[in-house]
Amino acid sequence: MRYPEGGGLTAERRAFREGIRLQAGERFAAGEKTAAIAKDLRVSVRSVERWRRAWREGGMPALRSTGPANSPTVTDAQFAVLETELGNGPTAHGFEDERWTLVRVQTVIRRRLRVTLSVATVWRLLKRHGWSWQAPARRALERDEHAVEVEEGGVAAGKSLAAASGAWLVFEDEAGFSMTPPRARTWGRRGHTPVIRVRGRSRRRTSIAALCCYKPGEKSRLIHRPRNHLLLKGARKSFSWQDYRDLLVRAHIQLGGPIVVIWDNLNTHLAAGLKRYEAEHDWLTTIRLPAYAPDLNPVEAVWSLIRRATANTAFDTPDDLDRKLRRELRRIQLRPHLIDGCLTATGLTLAPPTPP
Repeated sequence: MRYPEGGGLTAERRAFREGIRLQAGERFAAGEKTAAIAKDLRVSVRSVERWRRAWREGGMPALRSTGPANSPTVTDAQFAVLETELGNGPTAHGFEDERWTLVRVQTVIRRRLRVTLSVATVWRLLKRHGWSWQAPARRALERDEHAVEVEEGGVAAGKSLAAASGAWLVFEDEAGFSMTPPRARTWGRRGHTPVIRVRGRSRRRTSIAALCCYKPGEKSRLIHRPRNHLLLKGARKSFSWQDYRDLLVRAHIQLGGPIVVIWDNLNTHLAAGLKRYEAEHDWLTTIRLPAYAPDLNPVEAVWSLIRRATANTAFDTPDDLDRKLRRELRRIQLRPHLIDGCLTATGLTLAPPTPP
């Protein structure tokens, strides 16, 4: 191995190269020509010329090895300081956007730690400490992080209420899917971008409202209701509060017990008719998530699973889109562990009720 433990030659290799230089020094003293020395020692002429200059200035001691190279390093304590600096974000260090590149990290190391590293060394340093090249998640500037951390929006209250009453904890969200599928990376020949043929003039969309239902001791459930967008003037293109009411009634019947619904602050969720229906039925309780906190809703992970499965799919007709969506939703319904994984992705936990 030429470069063990991150860089430099082995002791045996350094001794071997030192011997070659000393042989060249003896032949310098004998007055031999550079080209002949390079040919016999099987080294380049430039190396022999460099050794000759060193021999003229310092004699034979100048040709001896000075030991392993002292490459700059970053200790664990220094990397802890670096992680703090990187955690402040690129804009805090004068960069224009929120994107860490190896060159930018190299600049921060030079400014804060007074250590100069190559780009390759920076890459190895980050990999060694568990850093990787990732696509960042987007988050709204209006999001109240404190409210999310302490779950002031009522998620904790919803869990305790559901545990106390033996109710199902139900998360709700809705999403739209079009004839134009999401794009995903695929292999292709260099210089030739892969092309997916899609319907360029189709405005057909399908909206789906879904419920992820959880209860300790029970298999997790996924309940959904589709809605096709009608291309008629004045036709409603989203779910009405009556649609949400019917979906909750359907969930109550299928689950066979009271439900605690946790959803976002969509204006339809706050409709007067829906609030009145909730007040008239004791089996239904609704709680709102903190504002701009979709990462607390496991249904968002369900949409990710569906979009991943439909990526790069060329839908020929709206019926093809509907069939694909029904098939993927059914696949998730038959795999409760996927629904449990969606809850795990939010960082929330469902604790069983404590005995009185």
